Amino acid sequence: MLRYVLNRVALGLVSLLLLSMMIFVAAQVLPGNPGRIVLGREATPNAVEQFNHALGVDRPLPVRYADWLSDAVRGDFGANYTDGRAVTDDLVPALQRSLFLAVYAFILCIPISILAGVIAALRRGRPTDRAITVTGLSLAVIPEFVLGAILVTLLGPAFLNWFPGIAGALIDASFVTKVDSLFMPALALALVLFGYIARMARAGTMEALDADFTRTATLKGLKQRQVMVRHVLRNGLLPTIAVISTQVGYLFGGIVAIEKLFGYPGIGFLTVTSAQIKNFPMLLACVLVIGVIYFVATLAGDLLTAALNPRVRLARQS
Repeated sequence: MLRYVLNRVALGLVSLLLLSMMIFVAAQVLPGNPGRIVLGREATPNAVEQFNHALGVDRPLPVRYADWLSDAVRGDFGANYTDGRAVTDDLVPALQRSLFLAVYAFILCIPISILAGVIAALRRGRPTDRAITVTGLSLAVIPEFVLGAILVTLLGPAFLNWFPGIAGALIDASFVTKVDSLFMPALALALVLFGYIARMARAGTMEALDADFTRTATLKGLKQRQVMVRHVLRNGLLPTIAVISTQVGYLFGGIVAIEKLFGYPGIGFLTVTSAQIKNFPMLLACVLVIGVIYFVATLAGDLLTAALNPRVRLARQS
């Protein structure tokens, strides 16, 4: 098990290193002069040049990358080009807001998706199975911002007025207010994830139902509930665990459009805003943090799958 963990961690760290290289180089080749962005159009070329020299953007690219990476590893992402404030001053609160929204979406999505997948497997070929499958496939192909727009139209102030159309910062709001204001963006994300998770839960449950160990347990006289809990669900939901972990990366990709639509200042909203105003230190930090979150979630899913099913760990080590 230790060897498997070390291999996965090493692979993840190499992936993060390559990601950091790519985003740093991409940020350097994007059009835009940091000195001109900060000082404005009326600044003299000499002032712009001096400002860029103070930032160090006139140094060789490998040197700049090495300095940036060494600082980023220590949690220092530099200062914003726009106001000179530390990047972490805005990044940390934005990340906390996005994590709250992501957890909210998963709480809405995972229990219902797994339950729907199991029910579809138990009713395979019947109208219930077809209804769940078609609904999941339909929701999976609709972009999250389209679902968000539909929810705003139906549940927002324009029609039913059940929930506010704009989430806002919600910095000093109570927990109940946050849950109410973020229900629509969380539901939009949950509906997109529903199709993938329910489909994997259905496929895994069906495979477990047809397996030899299930038939053997049934022939031994175990009750149906015992067979489902001890054998079918324990083995059938293993693929679903991996899917849930990989959906974290997708969730933080889709959260960009949702946060923009609902005016929620999370890390996705901050990423888009930083790209628009060419605030490269903030942009680099946001992308790298999202990459780290994806790596940690995927690693956790792989380790949990390997712990529940040693055959997976042995197969991947060979």
